[in-house]
Amino acid sequence: MDSNLKETRIDGGVAYDGSFLKVSHDRVTLPNGAVATREYIRHPGAVVILPILDDGRVLLERQFRYPLGRVFIEFPAGKIDAGEETLACAKRELREETGYTATDWQFISTIHNAIAYSDEHLELFVARGLTAGPAKLDDGEFLETFSATVPELLGMVRTGQVTDVKTIIGAFWLEKLAAGSWTPG
Repeated sequence: MDSNLKETRIDGGVAYDGSFLKVSHDRVTLPNGAVATREYIRHPGAVVILPILDDGRVLLERQFRYPLGRVFIEFPAGKIDAGEETLACAKRELREETGYTATDWQFISTIHNAIAYSDEHLELFVARGLTAGPAKLDDGEFLETFSATVPELLGMVRTGQVTDVKTIIGAFWLEKLAAGSWTPG
C-alpha cells in the first residue's frame, strides 16, 4: 500500500551494544532507488502508568534525567524486561517506583515517542484501586512522588513545567477519558 514510501534494508549491523541501548547502522534502498544510511536506537520498549488515586488525583514522579541535566515531572514508567508481558511490567514498575499496587488496570494505547531514530514503543495503562506500600527503587534510582489533579497537570503542561512526551500524552488521555470523549481502542 505504501510501497512508494518504503525503505528496504540492504545490510547493516550493530554500531554500539550497550547495557541498555543498542545502536544499529544500516544501508537502505530508498523509494527512488538511491542508497542511504540509517542509524537508530534499538529499545526493548517500556510501559507508562497513569495512576489515579481514589480522590481522582493522579500520582506523578519527580526524577533527575542526566541527558538533560534537570528534574522532570513524569508518570511512573519503566523498561520491559526480556520475555515480560506489558501488564506484568506495568504492575512491577508501579510497585517499584511508587510503592503502590492497583486492582484495576486498563490498557490505553501504544505510542512511539522517537520514530526518527528509535524503535521504542510505550504501552500506556491506567491504574485504579490504588493501595500504598513501600517503594522498591532499583539501585541508583532516586525519585519523589506527589499527586495533582488532572487540571493541575494540564496547567503544568501548558506552562512548560511538564515537557516529557509520555506524560503530556498521558495527561491528554486522562482529560479525554474523564470527559467521556475518548475510549481506548
